[in-house]
Amino acid sequence: MKDNCIFCKIANGEIPSKTIFENDNFRVILDLGPATKGHALVMPKEHYANLYELPEDLAMEAMKIAKQMAEKMTKALSCQGFNLVQNNGEVAGQTVHHFHLHLIPRYEGDGQNILWEPGKASPEELEEVKNCILQ
Repeated sequence: MKDNCIFCKIANGEIPSKTIFENDNFRVILDLGPATKGHALVMPKEHYANLYELPEDLAMEAMKIAKQMAEKMTKALSCQGFNLVQNNGEVAGQTVHHFHLHLIPRYEGDGQNILWEPGKASPEELEEVKNCILQ
């Protein structure tokens, strides 16, 4: 746990939250500034700044919890879709530097736009990027 991390304090119960799931490694809470009704956060109890620091076994557990919660929330909230969003680094939109995975129920006409404009890439550019990654 990191002393000055608000998510460490929330994940470990030092700060009250609306918890919808908890086990030894994770706590899932309702977001105080929800994008949509039911927006929740999956947070590890140990401090990891981002996905790069999160051990692989906990990354797998986070995704398993996300799947279980998405199924439960979809049924309970009658949403028509679901976004899983996980940001790493400020340029990617991370504002709290404690790994967390957003569970965002989606509703027809909810006004959220968690999408991007598809770009264009030539076959040569794709080949170059592929080769760069595979080196």
